[in-house]
Amino acid sequence: MNPTVGEALQPARPAVAETPADANVWGLTLGSVGVVYGDIGTSPLYAFREAVMAAAESGPVTRDTVLGVLSMILWALIVVVTIKYVLILLRADNNGEGGTLSLTALATRALGRRTPTVLLLGVIGAAMFLGDSVITPAISVLSAVEGLKLVTPAFEHYVIPFTVVILIALFAVQRRGTAKVAAFFGPVMVVWFVAIAVAGLLHVRDDPGVFAAINPVYAIEFVSTHGKIGLMTLGAVFLVVTGGEALYADLGHFGRKPIQMAWLGLVLPALLINYFGQGALVLANPAAIENPFYRLVPEAMLLPMVVLATAATVIASQAVITGAYSLVRQAIQLGLLPRLAIVHTSAEYSGQIYIPRVNTALLIGVLLLVGLFRTSSSLASAYGIAVATTMVVDGLLGLIVIWKLWQWPAWKAALLMIPLVIVDFTFFSANMLKLMEGAWVPLLFGAAMVMQILTWQRGTRVLSLKTRKTEVPLETLLRSLEKKPPHMVPGTAVFLTSHPDFSPTALLHNLNHTMVLHEHNVILTIITEDTPRVREEDRVTMAPVSPHFSRVALRFGYMETPNVPKALAIARRQGWSFDIMSTSFFLSRRALKPAPRSALPRWQDHLFIGLAKSASDATDFFQIPTGRVVEVGTQVTI
Repeated sequence: MNPTVGEALQPARPAVAETPADANVWGLTLGSVGVVYGDIGTSPLYAFREAVMAAAESGPVTRDTVLGVLSMILWALIVVVTIKYVLILLRADNNGEGGTLSLTALATRALGRRTPTVLLLGVIGAAMFLGDSVITPAISVLSAVEGLKLVTPAFEHYVIPFTVVILIALFAVQRRGTAKVAAFFGPVMVVWFVAIAVAGLLHVRDDPGVFAAINPVYAIEFVSTHGKIGLMTLGAVFLVVTGGEALYADLGHFGRKPIQMAWLGLVLPALLINYFGQGALVLANPAAIENPFYRLVPEAMLLPMVVLATAATVIASQAVITGAYSLVRQAIQLGLLPRLAIVHTSAEYSGQIYIPRVNTALLIGVLLLVGLFRTSSSLASAYGIAVATTMVVDGLLGLIVIWKLWQWPAWKAALLMIPLVIVDFTFFSANMLKLMEGAWVPLLFGAAMVMQILTWQRGTRVLSLKTRKTEVPLETLLRSLEKKPPHMVPGTAVFLTSHPDFSPTALLHNLNHTMVLHEHNVILTIITEDTPRVREEDRVTMAPVSPHFSRVALRFGYMETPNVPKALAIARRQGWSFDIMSTSFFLSRRALKPAPRSALPRWQDHLFIGLAKSASDATDFFQIPTGRVVEVGTQVTI
């Protein structure tokens, strides 16, 4: 019963933003450290090493090499994360919510209509975020466990098995919910950021001249004088900002102010001190480039740091996994993906969800990556391209929002955002140089997701147009029933449909086969708005059509999971004495078959039918009691 994407993204009435921004700011700041910054916070494990190794392709590691890399790291964190996300995009909230799909909805509202370009940008950004969700757990946990090789070389052969065990355990506990574990995320990550800052601070004195890298000239000179090596190094430097998009995606969970406070007050200083500490260490001891992060740590503290790093990477992975659940739920609500079973793991927080199929798909993908690449250095080549793509998309959509929705003059919006988009696109181009070294993996995954989303969107549109041709207008049916009334039985019948002006297929089949009509009949439409949540007073809209028929529309935000019985109970305020025990829900179950002449290419036709078959039951998705449901089967060729 999901509306089409075009219907879902139409401008909606404003809803109250249920954002926690006015709650305990310090508590939310602590929580954001654990959830928002896990990914970007574990980048020091591998980012500086990979950037310097990429730069060393042109010769030995020199002072200019290290200063050039550090300068790129510093200004990447300032320009991409601090300016673009923390200071600008965090203000582009959709009733308190952030993320690529929220930005897509805002851009659609700003333009006043759905455009293929905006929709495609949103789809690509969402698909690449899911690609990042596969790579982050693999590279994060693998890079942390690799520290065991420094504790003793005997552990070298156990790195992969330990990594696999940790990842399987991580995905296995998802079904139990993460509320209790999440309570420890903030404190553990605070300890992590303090520890990496202290470790970096201990070695900055090895070569205080490292602070010369604050001058952006070092970054510009390195990139401009090293040709392809300079661009490849820039692609490796991008690893320091992976996870920056999570700042925006998690806006609705913590609010703008706590996220900004955590970044400016703790996360950014800790990251910079650690990176500069690694740089000073390598300048003093070039051999430390093998693993500069763990070489910062005194030998006696090496094992505790490995344990802390593993905990931090598990937290980073957990944040990405739950982010993937949230994104998939939004995509389902917006009609971009077929319905999937969603399990709520908390009675108190609606955001605590678990999607079994997504969990299984992520686990399989993560284990394949670990088995395929085997080291974090190899996997680093595949990392970055997915995030870079998402950041380019966010920049372009942000330009539309600032120009059209915020009503800035075009030249001002362009002056603000175009330089940032150029920076993002430069990083994207640099990462494309690693295409044959592993960057093809997230691109292949993202392309597969984009193809599924576009196929589902196109297929549902074709199916809707085809079924509408055979449907009878509701007004025509009601006039026919007035002339020849069927046998009436007590109770209420609810017929779900996505087109309230036409007679639901289940209603027509019920009349044809039973010749019976209930005393009260409701034509029910479920609408997904382009706002994250809908106010309770706006949830239900009722309109009588005839003495025996009414139209009811239930509105849900794209961050909400539809609960039809609960929403219908609200209708009591509008005079409907809703009683679940005297109400029957009639649903149509379509069996799709390929048509001899389909509007879709043959391969896409079969893909759409496969996706439709994989969709979860509407009864479960809309939380309708199974004992009150009557399903009517129909066969449709497409």
